[in-house]
Amino acid sequence: MPVSRRLLATALVATATLGLAACGPDNSPDQSAKGTTAPTAAATAPATSPAAAPASASASAPATKGAAPTAAPAGSASDEPEGFCTHAPLPAGQKWIYPVKGTSTTTLAYRDTKDACGVNDVSFEPVGADRTAAFAPTAKGHLSSVMAAPKDVDLAGVVKHINECLASPHSEKGSYPCSAGDYKVAVDASGKVTELWERAHS
Repeated sequence: MPVSRRLLATALVATATLGLAACGPDNSPDQSAKGTTAPTAAATAPATSPAAAPASASASAPATKGAAPTAAPAGSASDEPEGFCTHAPLPAGQKWIYPVKGTSTTTLAYRDTKDACGVNDVSFEPVGADRTAAFAPTAKGHLSSVMAAPKDVDLAGVVKHINECLASPHSEKGSYPCSAGDYKVAVDASGKVTELWERAHS
């Protein structure tokens, strides 16, 4: 029994000695080169490969995915109205009207108007039913044109112009051709029309 233990101890010492000898330093050129380059390659591999992966992934991704929205092209539809859409405030007792048939030197026949968007200026559209208002005895009118200065006329003159334009809306005769039918009127406290201004249109 003591012999077996001695042999076992000898075998263990020999094995340990061989193991230490195998793990000892080796100063050969091949081994020193491997020892310096292998750790460097191992150290740089993790640093470069993760950076390369996202770059290749982003290069293969569709160009439109995640792209910032672009501005709408010129002329595209939008919720905002275009042009001039609201007329300037008028003094108390004045309003825009649209004369209709039946106007005489005693009575103005008209329709109320609402604002509409225009290219060069606000437009007026007739709305509602025909209405009437009496002319004041001293009522006067002002004809307008883009070709001449405004022209002051008496009540008979403005009523004549209104009726001619109602009969031939696109008449171009003279320096005061028919406008689009827009007139601004002043009304006194009793509801009578005291003054009319024709609106010039190009």
